[in-house]
Amino acid sequence: MANDDRTRIIPRRTPESAAMLANIKRAMAITAALNRLTFNDADAVRALFSELIGKKVDDSFLLIPPFYTTGGVDISIGRNVFVNQNCTFYDLGGLDIADDVMIGPNVSIITSGHPIEPSQRHNGVIAKPIVIERNVWIVAAGSVVTKDVPPNTLVGGNPARFIRSIAD
Repeated sequence: MANDDRTRIIPRRTPESAAMLANIKRAMAITAALNRLTFNDADAVRALFSELIGKKVDDSFLLIPPFYTTGGVDISIGRNVFVNQNCTFYDLGGLDIADDVMIGPNVSIITSGHPIEPSQRHNGVIAKPIVIERNVWIVAAGSVVTKDVPPNTLVGGNPARFIRSIAD
């Protein structure tokens, strides 16, 4: 994960890491309940997802469980967003998803990791936000998004790469 002005480090054994762990435990409980729901429970899915992220999602939001996340409170979702089944959002760095975004099945969006150096690997988490801009379609089951995605694009793969522009 590249360093820039948006990258932050969450050191182990600090109040910040304790809060992160508490939020992960909260998210695990909420996603366990969410993952017992089905596609036909769209209103209940939206209610639990809203609880997970700490703000109400638009009625146009659609998510097909199962869904996994590390925290939830660092996710922001726009209008007319579709998240297909079995997606994972590692959102400790922050994740902003704009309007009119479609995310294919088994897509992972990863905003955090650990230092590469063996001597530093257990010292904490490196987190950097990802912004997925308007009218993006993340295709290809199993795509892994690790960087911002510009508007009006089709991306896919591991790691996710630009495929082509999407014109309205």
